[in-house]
Amino acid sequence: MQFGVHLPHVGRKAGPDAIRRAAEQAEQLGLADVWVSEHIIIPKGAPYPPSPSFYDPVLTLTWAAAFTSRVRLGTSVLVLPMRHPLPLAKELATLQNLSRGRLILGAGVGWMAEEFAALGVPFRERGRRMDEGIAMMRAAWHDDPISFEARYIPAELREMRMQPPPCAPIPIWIGGSSEPALARAARLDGWHGSSRSTPGELQAIIARLRRDRPEPGYTISMRIRFDPDQVAMREKLAGLAEAGVQHVLIEPMERELDAWLRATEQVGKLAA
Repeated sequence: MQFGVHLPHVGRKAGPDAIRRAAEQAEQLGLADVWVSEHIIIPKGAPYPPSPSFYDPVLTLTWAAAFTSRVRLGTSVLVLPMRHPLPLAKELATLQNLSRGRLILGAGVGWMAEEFAALGVPFRERGRRMDEGIAMMRAAWHDDPISFEARYIPAELREMRMQPPPCAPIPIWIGGSSEPALARAARLDGWHGSSRSTPGELQAIIARLRRDRPEPGYTISMRIRFDPDQVAMREKLAGLAEAGVQHVLIEPMERELDAWLRATEQVGKLAA
């Protein structure tokens, strides 16, 4: 099992020095990857997420990449339907090249209707925009020139060019546990689940994915919260490994940076 850790780019602890220190620490501890989340804009007084302070995920990972050389860089998750695929494809290809091939694109359809409304994106079309957006980004990364027939995303692509392409393929791991999300995950490179699933639900999801994608290179990943009780954490991780999870992203919940970094040290010990 491989271990990743979330970077402190949300809330009052976030900042350039915090992100740098956490990324460098993760690399020194031998962790596999560092991760970020996304909200662009949220309603005042929203009960979740607990803070409206979110550093941009792609720029945060670019900053982290500048201070590291080995750890992979993941998004947990980018809400693809909120963004136009072409500028996002350019940003992600650039990050892949600047980091020398370390990017993992965790992607989901999103859930906050108010955020979609603020960005002028139809919330009810997010699944169709997700699929079309992924196809458009992959065309931009692999085709030269690009021609693409868009139905849901405003775009006219006839013999267009986007350079440079990514230096290595960008794996796409899909978040979500609905049937459309699992079908989408089975068509791509991995599944990035959350601890909201019960053990029984998780076993059924993994069985469903492995039915279609039995190859070892297809990744089953889970995001879980850090628990300072190391015995409980080890039991949780053992259960996930037994279920067939190959990769775990652990998210510290501490509000202060020093406590966050101490939690990351504990993650390093679990990984070791």
